[in-house]
Amino acid sequence: MVKEPKTVVNLENNIISLKHELNMAFKKLLPQLKEALERIGITSPTKFQKEVLPKIKGGANLFGIAPEGAGKTAAIIIGTLQKLECSAFEEAPRALIFVKDKAAALELEEEFKRIAYRMDLRIYSVYEELHIETQRSEIFAGTDIVIATPKRLNKLFYLNGINLGKLKMLIVDEADFLANAKAFSDLARIPESLDRCQYLIFSAKTHKRIERMRELFMANAQIIEHK
Repeated sequence: MVKEPKTVVNLENNIISLKHELNMAFKKLLPQLKEALERIGITSPTKFQKEVLPKIKGGANLFGIAPEGAGKTAAIIIGTLQKLECSAFEEAPRALIFVKDKAAALELEEEFKRIAYRMDLRIYSVYEELHIETQRSEIFAGTDIVIATPKRLNKLFYLNGINLGKLKMLIVDEADFLANAKAFSDLARIPESLDRCQYLIFSAKTHKRIERMRELFMANAQIIEHK
């Protein structure tokens, strides 16, 4: 009988070890979150998620730089749900997520609700194409997670249309759009009014606006970069 080469056995062992290591990362999630992920077929994190999720849970300010397909947006959803303990609390939002435009806001809201539909978290998106008073009323009725374009959130904030006094997380998804000077300016005004908050900036690549955010309010942020 011809024996299998030891290199094959070692390779199989390495694969088993890697799968075990990846699966262990999800074992630290809240049971209802892990169950929600399993329900939609997500049983283990990507390598990028494996690295960033513990840091999000630990409260670190973070720049996550990785290409499309690395799982940046899913990491935001998982990390946010875990941080907010998968449950509603009072009326003011605790997580604020900036996105490029209406389409991105609605897509992210849908993904959040797909995972969190058995949780009582209140998730709402705001953008320019909807009447601002309608959005103001919805927010004050009680929200946990607000997904926003910088322009609309900035206007809501200065019209006293949103209370950020309870905010725990400020996140930017696919932050490449901040290369636009107006979008960057609208977003950069918000942290000036926050006391204590965790900042997460995820992007496919770094650029000077992201570096500027580091100077303004993320001086001690960690950087995780995957290519």
